[in-house]
Amino acid sequence: MLQIKELRKIYKGTSKGIQNLDLTISRGDICAFIGSNGAGKSTSLKSIAGIHPFDSGTVLLDKIDLVKNPQDFKMNLGYSPDNPDIYENLRGYEYLNFIGSMYEVSSDDFSKRLELLSELLDMKNALSKLISTYSHGMKQRLVLISLFIHNPKLVILDEPFVGLDPNATHFLIDELKKRAANGTMVIYSTHVLEVAEKLCNHVVLIDDGQVKVNDKMSTVTQKESLNEVFRRVTKHE
Repeated sequence: MLQIKELRKIYKGTSKGIQNLDLTISRGDICAFIGSNGAGKSTSLKSIAGIHPFDSGTVLLDKIDLVKNPQDFKMNLGYSPDNPDIYENLRGYEYLNFIGSMYEVSSDDFSKRLELLSELLDMKNALSKLISTYSHGMKQRLVLISLFIHNPKLVILDEPFVGLDPNATHFLIDELKKRAANGTMVIYSTHVLEVAEKLCNHVVLIDDGQVKVNDKMSTVTQKESLNEVFRRVTKHE
């Protein structure tokens, strides 16, 4: 279980960030973070992932405190940023081997998972090439392999569908469903509300750093679509 209590992160000298986020994610949950550009989605995800130190609040993953025990927390985490900045001087396989060793994945598990994921993402022939030769989409595919190869308990993705072609998009949706069915917790930010409404069972809508909606997807969309909820809540008179 992921428990977030009164999370607050405001960037110094600005009013940008996130205030008073309370959220509980259980095993098998897929939660969408939605909001306008600059609303605080990425700030929230980076704070939960331990990339940005936050001003106050608590983040617990199966009772492991992110602040008190960051290494153990992050060993159970898979994170995909909104921009795939990775080591371009390495070959694809070298990068994945580096990730596998960091997360202490056994050689047998690494080989089996790499074989499966690289085939599903059509990356087998690219892994021997320098990452500097990859297109943006290929880098995203490599990040997805690195994200899933250690079977994290918690998966956090920041705008994962931007730049993905239809085949990679299909893979990601299918993979998130399968992993959630096996108990993985998933949080991702997105502007693709139609997919979020079908894929997720929880939604957090952030507007100007404030949590405006935080509920089960079925409850939020009981009387109107997620698109309609988004437009109504974020409409500033």
